[in-house]
Amino acid sequence: MDPADRYAAFVTAHSKAIIAVVLIATLLVASGAGSVDSELTIANFESDSTEAAKYDQLRSDFATEGENTTVVQVVVRDENALSKASLLEGLTLQRAIADDGDVNATLRDRQPMVGLSNVVATAAIREAEAGNGTHNGSAGAANGSAPPSLEAQIAQLESMSESEVEATVERVLAPESAAAGTVDPYSLLPTDYEPGATTTDGRVLYVFQDTSGASGDDLPADVADAQLEIRELSAETLTSGESFVFGSAVVDAESTQATGESFAIISPIALLIIVLALGIAYRDVFDIGLGLAGIALVLAWMAGFMGWAGIGVTQILIAVPFLLIGLSIDYALHVVMRYREASDDDPDATPRTAMRRGLAGVVVAIGAATFTTAVGFLSNVVSPLASIREFGIVSAVGIVSAFLVFGLLLPALKLELDGGLERLGLSRRRPAFGRGGVASRVLSVGAEIADRAPYVVIAIALVLSAAGGAAATDIDTSIEQTDFLPRDSPAWMDSLPGSLQPSDYQLREQALYLNDRFAQSRDQSRAEVLIEGPVTDPDTLDRVAAGRDRAANASSAQTLANGRLQATGPLETIESVAANNETVAAVVDDADTDGDDVPEENLTAVYDAVYAADPSAAAETIHRSDGEYRSLRLSVGLSGGANTATITEEMRAVATTIEGDSELTVTATGQPIVEELVQQGLLETLVQGFVITFAVILAFLTATFWLRYRTLSLGAVVIAPVLFAQAWLFGTMYLAGIPFTSETAIIAAIGIGIGVDYAIHVGERFLEEERARGDPIASLRRTVRGTGGALLASAVTTAAGFGVLVFALVPSLRRFGFVTSVAIAYAFLASIVVLPSLLAVWARYTDYDGTDDADDVPA
Repeated sequence: MDPADRYAAFVTAHSKAIIAVVLIATLLVASGAGSVDSELTIANFESDSTEAAKYDQLRSDFATEGENTTVVQVVVRDENALSKASLLEGLTLQRAIADDGDVNATLRDRQPMVGLSNVVATAAIREAEAGNGTHNGSAGAANGSAPPSLEAQIAQLESMSESEVEATVERVLAPESAAAGTVDPYSLLPTDYEPGATTTDGRVLYVFQDTSGASGDDLPADVADAQLEIRELSAETLTSGESFVFGSAVVDAESTQATGESFAIISPIALLIIVLALGIAYRDVFDIGLGLAGIALVLAWMAGFMGWAGIGVTQILIAVPFLLIGLSIDYALHVVMRYREASDDDPDATPRTAMRRGLAGVVVAIGAATFTTAVGFLSNVVSPLASIREFGIVSAVGIVSAFLVFGLLLPALKLELDGGLERLGLSRRRPAFGRGGVASRVLSVGAEIADRAPYVVIAIALVLSAAGGAAATDIDTSIEQTDFLPRDSPAWMDSLPGSLQPSDYQLREQALYLNDRFAQSRDQSRAEVLIEGPVTDPDTLDRVAAGRDRAANASSAQTLANGRLQATGPLETIESVAANNETVAAVVDDADTDGDDVPEENLTAVYDAVYAADPSAAAETIHRSDGEYRSLRLSVGLSGGANTATITEEMRAVATTIEGDSELTVTATGQPIVEELVQQGLLETLVQGFVITFAVILAFLTATFWLRYRTLSLGAVVIAPVLFAQAWLFGTMYLAGIPFTSETAIIAAIGIGIGVDYAIHVGERFLEEERARGDPIASLRRTVRGTGGALLASAVTTAAGFGVLVFALVPSLRRFGFVTSVAIAYAFLASIVVLPSLLAVWARYTDYDGTDDADDVPA
């Protein structure tokens, strides 16, 4: 009696004890589920790159403008967003925000709100104070003294006529006036605004909130609530035109709501599809109930382990339950169908005998699939990224728990259940799915082709795999943040009952509008260039100017409507401070030896003068430590549509331009660049994980098939269809325009896990049948009608059930549903159509008939 027979005999002989032990163990493990942090978080990917270290250094050394703050953007879209009525509404909204105690408590102390309404009203007040209407009263004039109060600004605009407001707007937005102030009005207008015009169709108001009390990347609860309140105040106040509010909390709230509404609509449909498919396969309500109960137990093990291990829910870990559900359905179908096959083959066998035979025939395949899949996912523990390590560990634990539930508990439960029902007079004999009817004829195609034209099938599979592999080299790997935002529901959802109809989501359109029309000031929208070394050398600022010019020509850099690069650096700081301080202006003029407005000599004196006049402004771009100047910071605004790969390439070119052959050390960094490097490292880790997975699977299958059947080459044959299916999947992703990112790579890992499971089932069953019959084609026919039936039911159930996610409102869920269902479908086709032809050719060339050394095969 070999180990599989002994295992099956043990399970069937001690079914009651096994049920008790496994259920008690489940209760103990699942008790940890209550400790799981169920607050969905973005997976935290940290990089140990030089750029990441320099970014941390930059944020530590320089007093950046947005430090410990988050910004809310209130966007006004009006026929003329520069009219008196529209500008007054902007000030009225600011008053409503200031009067709301909960919102006001979250605002930063210095200049909490910045809008064009403030610039225009302040200019008008300064003009009135100067005593004539032609004073150059722009933002620059407002910098010399404390800004007027909000009430004074409102009163000033209310007292002015339409024409007076228009004249002030014209003076404020004159190119020479706009350039003079620290609050650049062009940064509050669309980038396609025509300089000097008194009309435009949009403007933006920035509301800055203090986040100094934040822990990690999450907004404090009061700040998040205040952003949602600002959205309500905006809707009540800005009535003359369209408007919307964009902020982190608004994005999170709408994304969470869209995800919830998506699952509320799709989950019942997916569950119905799964139950219907299982109903067709099982044709027995009790077996369906056992399968669903088993899935629940597996998920309980997973959640309990996460609780005991202190692992919280992240976006990446959302993929694990889908993997476990797919494997659970597959395991349950194989156990039950092999039990039914054993009953069909021997009608006189008792249920216990049939279960022993059926379980012995399938437990090796389930065990092998469990080991290879679990070890494959566990290979991610070598990743330097904590979230990927957690993904691998949780997946491996869940896969092992699926074996315990369906390879140990389910057979015992089914024996006891069937025994009890038969004692009540209910017959428990059911035919195995795939042994007759349409399913049998469909499944037989793979065996028939393997008999008649196996080389044609293999050739077609190889050609398609080569094409998919070639396409994989051209798959986009960039991340577009707007692709993660919810989209409006399709038209057919409008016909759903009122309680199920989803909300209208304009978040993605609003983000695209902001990115296309306005310069952004978020960390995600800025690249940083850190300049270290002898920054007082005479040619340093000339080099910075050359780098700034290089950035101005970069496609990823943001240019304002007046053609000026949106940048903040030492040159901008020196220019701004000199414009309001005659002493600094004189020092700068003396240091500018060639008249190009860039100081070349005695830079130490220039920096000293700037620090003496305005230390807070100087500290943003010029770092001084122990009396010595050690580094400079150049911050470049980025175009909203630029991807991180382009940003990284172009900003590195800027850094190279500045560094040249000098003794300076210049590093292009910033959040987009760090994210790009993290993304590259993550993809490399996942690809390495794929390689390790396949290597482990190949080694394990080779050893297993050698010990059981004395063949060394079959492991490679069995794993080949999994490689084919992955290549087909990458080709499909390329054709569908789906990028290969950390998100889709992890989803593709599900295809590997399930594909390996399918292939092992077919390969193991073929060898078992071949050892009994010695006829490859006959063995293949029996394999595809027996094991193939369970695979068909499993593939249809999981692919269709999760494929309905393509109707979700959240793009990431759509991609998840599409990639998962396609991966499962390809894994099934590769195992049922391609693998039989590979096995037929393998048997022909190796002359394997199942009888070689059969009696000598060791346990």
